[in-house]
This record gives sequence, structure tokens and C-alpha cells, in this order.
Amino acid sequence: MQGFGRRRLGGLAGAMLGAFAPPGHAQAPATNGSAAPVPPAGPPLRLGALFPLSGPSALFGDECYRGLELAVEERNAAGGVFGRGIALVRADAPDENAAVEEARRLVQGPERVAAIFGSFSTTIALPASQVAELANVPFFELCALGDAVVGRGFQWVFRASPQATDFAATALKGVRILANALNRPDTALRLAIAQEDALGAHSIGASQEALMQERGLTLIERASYAARPTDLTGLVQRLRGLDAEVVLHVGAPGDEVLLFRAMRDANWRPRMVIGTAGGYGLAETARSIGADFTGTMSADFTPFAVHERIAPGARAFAELYLRRYGAEPRSGHGLACFTGAQIFLDALHRAGNAERDRIRAALMATDIAEGSTACGWGARFDERGQNLRARPVLCQWQPSLATPGGQAGLRQVAIAPVEAAIGPAQTWLGP
Repeated sequence: MQGFGRRRLGGLAGAMLGAFAPPGHAQAPATNGSAAPVPPAGPPLRLGALFPLSGPSALFGDECYRGLELAVEERNAAGGVFGRGIALVRADAPDENAAVEEARRLVQGPERVAAIFGSFSTTIALPASQVAELANVPFFELCALGDAVVGRGFQWVFRASPQATDFAATALKGVRILANALNRPDTALRLAIAQEDALGAHSIGASQEALMQERGLTLIERASYAARPTDLTGLVQRLRGLDAEVVLHVGAPGDEVLLFRAMRDANWRPRMVIGTAGGYGLAETARSIGADFTGTMSADFTPFAVHERIAPGARAFAELYLRRYGAEPRSGHGLACFTGAQIFLDALHRAGNAERDRIRAALMATDIAEGSTACGWGARFDERGQNLRARPVLCQWQPSLATPGGQAGLRQVAIAPVEAAIGPAQTWLGP
């Protein structure tokens, strides 16, 4: 069966339902692509959608919700799940307290959702998924990174996206690329980790430090800074004083703008900054920082400038998004959530009903090859509920060509692994 990128997307038809299954796939497709979809019958199946829709992470929460919404609309247009349409019940969780209250509303209130999708950040995912677990309601995490999300022995929490250790390993690919360009061993580069004092950032920072020790790399500092900073001048002065050559940064959205502002004010630039997801994948970040952001690498969700051989359908999703919302995607979070939602919705359909044991069994039976979905992921879940076939991509912000009547800017492109790359890496920071 063909992938998403090889199908026509004339509206919200049921083109996506079989898109995950490559030729010879063991799972039966949800529908026959040549048959007309059967209209959903009976009352809609209510599913929670818990994201930070207000507050400092609202842009990301909305982008995640849009990816989920597009997956649900495609599914409904093709007949829904086990003959029932899907109705999303929105829940705004800008912080931990709201995450608990909204999760309780979803599982105990009048809506009584059959499952919850979420959530963007680890600080939201942890309390919300605990409420769902205690209520025996499946919780489908689409893009929170922290290892603890699936590390608590819960039975009803599942994550489609990569975990912190995957992002840490991907970031270190940038160190290897830089070392090769400088004709130096990677062990000779002076590396520093700069991380926000928060659960998700700590998980990635700890994974990076462990991998560096394992590979004999030179970590000169793992520096933490308080959450929600207003200035990172002190951090930059410390890293400059230590003569850090590569800064691996893990922070909340917006922290990267503060980092680059402090570097500019200090008239200091390391050889490379390698960020991790969050604001590093956001087009608005590149516009805010400007030319100084050129060359910045990030371990990130699949960008739209990626080779179709690894992500068949990334560009087609961007076109679908543009038609639906009248604007281009703001980051790869929408594509990641779209893909993850499809994986979970497909399993829900195969379960045959919303009984949680059947949902878990369907997820455990999922077997999707890597490189066959719109963002390149496959799907195979371990006993923790973690998808073992989801991979981040090493990305870089590179100059883009000027559009007619416009100005040249930056675009995020894939530079590793080699099958994802659409061009060579720039091995210096700045224009």
C-alpha cells in the first residue's frame, strides 16, 4: 500500500487510512482504498485533546492540536473508527495544575472520553497521564520528550514520538559532523550542555551527558538555569569563560532567543549551537533571531525540507495544512502529532471498540515499518508503551532563496541521517 506522499490529497478524503502499511505489511488495512468509505453510524466517540492552548506554550499547543485535528478529520471522512465518528473534546492545560484539573474533567465529567491525546511538554504529560492511568483511560502522548512519561510502569500510557535518549543521540550527530569538517577527533571538541531546570530538559541533558561519557567526549560543563528566565547573560559569560566550542541547548520555547541575544551582546559565538526541539524548530524563532541563527542545528521532529525517501508525505501534509488553515505549518510538531495520531487511531479502529484491554492489545500488535509514514516513523510499542520506531532528525537552519517580491530568509532542513538529508551541512554558526 502506498504512503501518504504518493496519494492525491483532493480534500479530506480517506486517503490516509492505509498510508502506514508498506507492501507486504502484516496488518490488514483499515479500509479498501478502492471502496467508498462507510459513513459513521451511531453516536460519536469522544476523545480528549489536552494541550497548552493558552499561556507561553500556546502556539505549540495549537500546532499540536492542528496535527491531531487533521488526522481526525481524515479518519472521519473515511468512516471513522469501528463505524463511529470521532469528536474531539478540547482541554486547555497551560501548566501542571491545569493539566490535572482538565484531565479529571475529561475522564470524570459529562464528556467521559474514551481516551486522551496530548500534550506537547513533559511537565503537562506527567500529571495528566497519571490522572488518566488512575481512571483506567488510555493516554496517547504525541510529542512530550521526557523519559519519565513511559518510565513509571503505567499500563495505559503510550507514546508515539521519540524519547529523550533518541533526541540526545541525534544531537551528538551534529558534534560528529562538525569534528569531521574540522578534521579533528570528536573527543577533542570542548562541549557544554545548557539546560533549563525542568523535567523534560533534565531528561535530555542527562541522556546527553551519559552518551558523552560512553563515547569519551569532552564535556566541560553541564549548566542549568532557572525556568522561565528573562536573561541568559550569566550563562553565556560562563560558557565563554570556559571556551566552549559546541553548546548543546535544551530549554523551553523562547529560551533560544534569550541565548542568542546574550551571545550577540557578549560579542561571542561558539563554533556551533545544537538545540533540541521546542523553539529550535519554529519559523518564528528564526525570524526573531535573524542572520545570527544561520547554521544552528537541532535534534528535532521531522522538518518539511526532508527527503521523501524517508518521509513520504511531509510536503503533502504541508499542502494539506495550508489548505485547511490558510497558513504554512509553524513547526514540525503538527506533522509529528498528525503521524502519531494516525498510529493511535489505526490501532483504535483495529481494536473494534473502545475497551481499554482491546486498545492495548491492538497497540502491542502494531507493526509499521520505518520510513513509511509522513514523518518517517514506523511503529512498534514495547511493554512501557514507547514506540521504538520513531526517530528524530538532525536539522539545520540554512539560507533559503528569496520568493518573488519577498526577501531571502532561513528554512529548517534535514542534514542527518543521510537518507533524510536534502543537502550538505553548514559547519559554522552564523552567516
